[in-house]
Amino acid sequence: MIRDPKDLQRYTASERANHWLVGICFILLALSGLAFFHPAFYPLVQLFGGGTWARVLHPFIGVLMAAAFVVMFFRFRALNVMTDADREWLSRVREMVDGNDHNMPEQGKYNGGQKMLFWLLALCMLVLMVSGLFMWRAQFSFPVDLVRLASLAHAVAGVVIIALIIVHIYAAIWTKGTVRAMWYGTVTRAWAKQHHRAWYRQMTGK
Repeated sequence: MIRDPKDLQRYTASERANHWLVGICFILLALSGLAFFHPAFYPLVQLFGGGTWARVLHPFIGVLMAAAFVVMFFRFRALNVMTDADREWLSRVREMVDGNDHNMPEQGKYNGGQKMLFWLLALCMLVLMVSGLFMWRAQFSFPVDLVRLASLAHAVAGVVIIALIIVHIYAAIWTKGTVRAMWYGTVTRAWAKQHHRAWYRQMTGK
């Protein structure tokens, strides 16, 4: 792919690697988690070498994803603080969905929807990490009622985070020019000016 040297850098190589590590771990955890969740999905354990290996690998992959997500969280949390412009953006999101995004409030590097997604993902990750620890009975011993409650919380958070990631992927594909930012780290100036004008001004001084 030939890229214009005037394109704006949106993500560094390190940030992209961090994102893809979390993403790959998430896919593996979602597949193995669904296999444990319902018998209809149980054949998915074959992707991990069988049920035993899926159960062994799931928590360790979870620890890796949690660690990578913590790094991502501290990298991007300051950029995801909600502002009045973000709240106005959220109140008018229907206009953007209808394709009329030219009069939306100017946004920084992330818009209100992306920021809300960030905090919802962080909340789900926290629930998954804590509940997953209580469920890891091979290494720890917790009261059975606590384990049952943790199992319920883990399942609910798992379903919610899968739904959120589906929305995240759909939005990235729907907004043409977004996916390349995570592949190559850059976006066109036209894309930045249209979708994140305040960030465009910051990056270009215009």
